[in-house]
Amino acid sequence: MIDFRDVAVRYPNAEQDALSGVSFTAARGSITAVVGPNGSGKSTLVRALIGRMAVSRGSIQLDGQPVDEIPRHIRAQRIAFVTQREELAFPVLVNEYVALGRFPRLGLWRVADEQDRLAIGKAMAEAGIESLRSRRLDALSGGEWQRVRLARALAQGGDALVLDEPTAFLDVAHEMGVFELLDRLARGGRAVMLVSHQLNLVARFAATLVLLRQGAVVATGSPGEVMQATTLERVYDWPLVVTNDPLVGAPALVPLRARPTD
Repeated sequence: MIDFRDVAVRYPNAEQDALSGVSFTAARGSITAVVGPNGSGKSTLVRALIGRMAVSRGSIQLDGQPVDEIPRHIRAQRIAFVTQREELAFPVLVNEYVALGRFPRLGLWRVADEQDRLAIGKAMAEAGIESLRSRRLDALSGGEWQRVRLARALAQGGDALVLDEPTAFLDVAHEMGVFELLDRLARGGRAVMLVSHQLNLVARFAATLVLLRQGAVVATGSPGEVMQATTLERVYDWPLVVTNDPLVGAPALVPLRARPTD
């Protein structure tokens, strides 16, 4: 379980907090989606969780233990993270890249054993990239690269999986495939927390939505509770309606054309 308690974060030389009093829980066994407009603090929240940003107030806990008290190598074993963007230093093969997910468990000196190789193979199978194992990273499409990055996180293992825009660059089939996989992982007992702009997609899979605006939580709860038209219009500053799609049993946001100004 990942627990944010009154978390505040401020960037150096900034005049105001990037996050202010953020509290919510990403429970095991379900998907928690953090949503909101650009600049609302979504990625800052993830950076604070993984230790890339210092928390100026409050605490972030993993199963009741403050994450800043967990040694970095242990934290890396327990929380697997898929970033929004990643630059390639050099084009290794896909199977070599996925194997990097085992580094927090191997360290500098231990050689991968059969258990590690099984974990790597299972991760590639779950992410649907077995056919890419011998391809170079610079020969992948955007969607293939995203699935390879997810496979590396799965190879890492751990109690929690945290993803920043996990379906960027993916087509509809691969978007759904990623979310079906995340749903299976959550049902298997992991705490899955993700940042996404895809409100209609996360509404179908997430048990909890956390809606941010200007670094603060505007609403948190089930998709039906959070996706209210009046709330979303105020947060996104755009006219819209929210309907309930009977085919999928989830709320759906429909943005409207801009209102005439004359």
